[in-house]
Amino acid sequence: MKKLAILALLALEVVVCGCGNSSNSSTTTTTSASGNWQAVLVGGAGQGGALDFVTTFSVGSGGGTLDITAFSFLTSNLCFQSGQSESGTATLTTDSSNHVTGSLTFTVNSGTPAGNTMTLSGDTVTGTSNSGKLSGGKVTGTWSLTGGQGDATCSVTNGTFTLTQST
Repeated sequence: MKKLAILALLALEVVVCGCGNSSNSSTTTTTSASGNWQAVLVGGAGQGGALDFVTTFSVGSGGGTLDITAFSFLTSNLCFQSGQSESGTATLTTDSSNHVTGSLTFTVNSGTPAGNTMTLSGDTVTGTSNSGKLSGGKVTGTWSLTGGQGDATCSVTNGTFTLTQST
């Protein structure tokens, strides 16, 4: 009888511990992003300081390659006079509270003059997922400009940037 009572108590303990041990683990889901974005770059000088831009892109659920449909610098500059090409990737994760986190890279290669490459490395993406789509998106990180073709000020090694999704 004593052994039966001990087994019953052990079984009850397993049941109670199992019920009360609910962890608050976040379920990870993915989200997509699209729309218009504006980049403000800090840290450049001369022509390298005039590289703020607007862009339009989309990326599928969870991230991947950016589908960039529009890009324009806000002011003209000698580092990217014409014919530039843009590319990028993003990773987007959404927790159970619909908070989006992730990373983003964005690269612009100059056409004329040839040889300039601007790289944005966004290590912090924030925002909210609404029905699986990013809203209120903001990306922060570092940027650099290499090449220096056409103007010695087309070189930045340690700038910071903010890329903000338009509402």
